[in-house]
Amino acid sequence: MSDLDLNGYKPAANEEFMNAKQKAYFRAKLEAWKNEILDGAKMTIGNLRAESSNHPDLVDRASAESDKALELRTRDRQRKLISKIDAAIRRIDEGTYGYCDDTGEPIGIRRLEARPTATLSLEAQERHERNERVVRDD
Repeated sequence: MSDLDLNGYKPAANEEFMNAKQKAYFRAKLEAWKNEILDGAKMTIGNLRAESSNHPDLVDRASAESDKALELRTRDRQRKLISKIDAAIRRIDEGTYGYCDDTGEPIGIRRLEARPTATLSLEAQERHERNERVVRDD
């Protein structure tokens, strides 16, 4: 993390958008999220290794296999999320973080708080989703 003191800091809409403190805040938030995911993945690997496949009961074995499959699907989604987190951190380094890929306008602090990997403003995201629905309906 940077030299800035971020204890208790929350970005505010009335600040200069993507100032140094906001960039440091979102970098710390993204890195903490990534570390949390990686720690969970390590636990999953440990659990899968420790889990005995020696379930004599067919129902117990099926349940255990179902649980493993769900856990692996969850971890796969999180693996994909890590690449989005890494891309967001790169955008911070490049100075483009927090700005809409479509319009170049600020995405907004509240949206970034809710979804730190966002690349589109709320309006651009809604437009994108409407266009997707139109294409799917055709």
